[in-house]
Amino acid sequence: MNSFLEYDKGVAKFNQELRLITSPITSWDFYGDIINDFRTINSDAKLINDLGTQSKWLNGNWDLKNILKEEVIVVTDASLKIVFASQNIAKMNGYTPAEVIGNSPRMFQGEKTCSIVSNEIREAIMNKVSFEKKVINYKKNGDLYYCLIKGFPVFNKTGDLSHFIAFEQAA
Repeated sequence: MNSFLEYDKGVAKFNQELRLITSPITSWDFYGDIINDFRTINSDAKLINDLGTQSKWLNGNWDLKNILKEEVIVVTDASLKIVFASQNIAKMNGYTPAEVIGNSPRMFQGEKTCSIVSNEIREAIMNKVSFEKKVINYKKNGDLYYCLIKGFPVFNKTGDLSHFIAFEQAA
């Protein structure tokens, strides 16, 4: 077989002889999506691991590849500026990693974001403790979405706060 076209013609002829009225399933699009997702997940996991190694994080035992299949990861420095966002953030809210890096996570908040929940998150961050909250955020196009955020402070080997890491998912 020299091409997929010959294969498709052969399958069509076979199906006609069987008197079936179905078309063959072509899964190359699905395969391409899976391969791209796999590459993205591996790339993001490597970048986060490199950041952890460079910053000498104490707690870096997350199963990042499995987390990245379902969740967006956002990492801020100690001053709460985004230094990393996984590529799948675009699927959740329309922003690319390049558009969010250097900004505060507050960029996702707006008028309908609950100030009580925001204050609870702020308090957890000030106290350097983990938190899990559901918050109303805004997509790039202005649409609202609920976001479940699991945030964790990350400390370096000397015990100083290095970063915050958040595992997020549209809820």
